[in-house]
Amino acid sequence: MTKTGRQRLLVSVFVAVLAVLLALAAQFSERARLLAVLVALLSLVSFVAYAADKSAARKRQWRTPEKTLHVLALAGGWPGALLAQYWFRHKTQKASFRLVFRLTVLANILLCWFLLTPQGNAWLAGLLARL
Repeated sequence: MTKTGRQRLLVSVFVAVLAVLLALAAQFSERARLLAVLVALLSLVSFVAYAADKSAARKRQWRTPEKTLHVLALAGGWPGALLAQYWFRHKTQKASFRLVFRLTVLANILLCWFLLTPQGNAWLAGLLARL
């Protein structure tokens, strides 16, 4: 198996394990269920955005701005973005993009973890009550 093939397999297994963990967490609370659905939908949107951007790059057409790809990742679509990066071999070489992407993943994980704690749950409930 080539290095690229191993990377694709590893990323695919990682995203599959994450999906299983989110599905298990969704059994315990309504917020976790909502989070799992949100991550799944945003991951799908991110995957499609990367596919469209790769296609546009090949055809030398208008590209999806990197900021858009990062916002999708930060919002929760990073598993789909990660999968797309390795399946399409897209955005895996540019060091500045990879750094920002990793930071958005870390920020998203920390935010999700916080929102699933009692303190985060109370903060989110208060925020939603003010809207």
